[in-house]
Amino acid sequence: MYDINKIYINGEFVTPHGTEVLELFSPVSGEKVSRVVLADEVDTQNAIAAAKTAFQTFRYTDKAERIGYLRKLHDIMAVRKQDLVDVMMEEFGCPRYFTELLISGAVNDFKNMADILENYDFEPIVGRSKVRLQAVGVVGVIIPWNSSNGFIATKVSAAISAGCTCVIKPSELSARQTQLMMEIFHEAGLPKGVVNFVTGKGTVVGAEITRNPDVNKITFTGSTNVGKTIAKGAADTMKRVTLELGGKAPNIILDDADFATAIPQALFACYINSGQACVAATRLLVPQHRLAEVNELAKNAIKNMVKVGLPQENDTTIGPMVTSNHWQTVQNYIHIGIEEDKAELLAGGLGKPEGLENGNFVKATVFTNVSNQMRIAREEIFGPVLCIIPYKDEEDAIAIANDTPFGLGAYITGKDRKRIDYIAERIDAGRVCINGDFHDDLAPFGGFKQSGYGREFGVYGLDAYLEPKAIIG
Repeated sequence: MYDINKIYINGEFVTPHGTEVLELFSPVSGEKVSRVVLADEVDTQNAIAAAKTAFQTFRYTDKAERIGYLRKLHDIMAVRKQDLVDVMMEEFGCPRYFTELLISGAVNDFKNMADILENYDFEPIVGRSKVRLQAVGVVGVIIPWNSSNGFIATKVSAAISAGCTCVIKPSELSARQTQLMMEIFHEAGLPKGVVNFVTGKGTVVGAEITRNPDVNKITFTGSTNVGKTIAKGAADTMKRVTLELGGKAPNIILDDADFATAIPQALFACYINSGQACVAATRLLVPQHRLAEVNELAKNAIKNMVKVGLPQENDTTIGPMVTSNHWQTVQNYIHIGIEEDKAELLAGGLGKPEGLENGNFVKATVFTNVSNQMRIAREEIFGPVLCIIPYKDEEDAIAIANDTPFGLGAYITGKDRKRIDYIAERIDAGRVCINGDFHDDLAPFGGFKQSGYGREFGVYGLDAYLEPKAIIG
C-alpha cells in the first residue's frame, strides 16, 4: 500500500491543506494499492501565489539559463526512465511497448525544446518594429491520466522555454506517477515556485485554476466536455487557453494498399494505449467491394497478433482500463454496438477475457459493416473497440472521415502518393499520418472542430506560451 500525502509548492514537498483521501485500485488485480491525500482550493491558491512570485524573476532569465534547466531535466529523466516506465505500467496498466514509447518521448521533450531554444529569436524585426515575444505568465497545466508524465513533459518544457511558471494539476488517478515527476523536478533545482504540483480533483483544483485571476493561461488535455467548461470559465479573466480534446480518428485504407499489412496495422492503430488514446484510429474506412476480405484479415489478426494481457509482458497489445468505472463505460458502448441495427460483431464483445477476470480488461472488439451514423462510430469510446466502415469511392471516404464533430487525427494507407496527398489536404484534422507513420515530435499537434484549439510540440508549442509585443519606431 502506497500512502501519498505530499504535494510540491515553492520548491518544497508539503502536506496538503486538503484532507480528503482517495483510494486507488490496481487496474490489473482490482486490489487497493494507494491512498492519496487530495489538495484543495487553499493548496491551489498557495501554488498559484508561488508561481506568480517566481514569474517576476524567471520571466527575465536568458536563454542559456533556461536551456540549462531543460538539459538537466532531460538528463535526470533519462536516468529515471525505467522507474517512469515501471510506475506507469503498474498504476495505469499501459502495455510495456507503448509505455516505453511514451516515456522515451517525454524524456526527449526537454532535449527538443532546449535545441529549439538555441536558435529561437525572441525579438524578430518586422517592418520598422521590433516584436518582443514575452512569456504569457503563470500557466495552469491540467492533464488526464492516460499519459500523465508525458503531458507534463510536453507542456512544461515549452512553458519553461518561454519563461513561464507553472501550476500543474495532474490526474488524481496518477498519484504515484506524479510523485516520481515531482522528485525529478526537485532534483533539477529550478528556482522555487517555477514548477508546482497540486494533486486534486478537477472540480476543486481545476476549478480554482480556471477562475483564479493570477493564472494567465491554461493548457488542458482531456475530454471535450471538460474542455468546454474550462474555456467558458477562462473567459471571465481572459485567460489564454490551449485545448487538446477528444477524437474519433478515421483510418482510410485505399484500394491499392497492401491489405495483408494494412489491416493488422490498423488494429494496432486503434488499440494504442489499450484504446485509451484521443488519437486512436477507431474508425477504419475500407473499400466496400473488399469488406469481406478486410473482415477475414481482421479476424485473423485478432486471433494471432493481438493479445490482451498483463502490461509488463512484452507481447501484450491491450492492457486493462484505468478504473472499473471506465471498464463499465466501455462495456456499455459494446452493448450499444451489439444492439444497433446492421452492425456485425466481428470479434470480442461483452465481458472479460478468460483468465483476466480480476482486472479491468476488455476483449479486443471489432464491429464491421458499421454506419457512420451509429453511436459507436460517432462517440469517443476510449477503449479497444474498432468500427469498420465501408466506403464507395475516395470522395465518399473523405465525406465519411469528415462527418464527425472531432478533428484531432486521421490516417491514410496507400501506394499512390499523389492520391494520398489529395485526400490528406481535404481531411479536417490537426494531423494526418501516412502509411503507418504515427508521430513527429517537432510537428504541431492539436485539433480542428471539437477536438480543441491551439498547438503543442516544436516551435508551435513554444509560440503558445508567448505574447507578441510590438515596439514601433
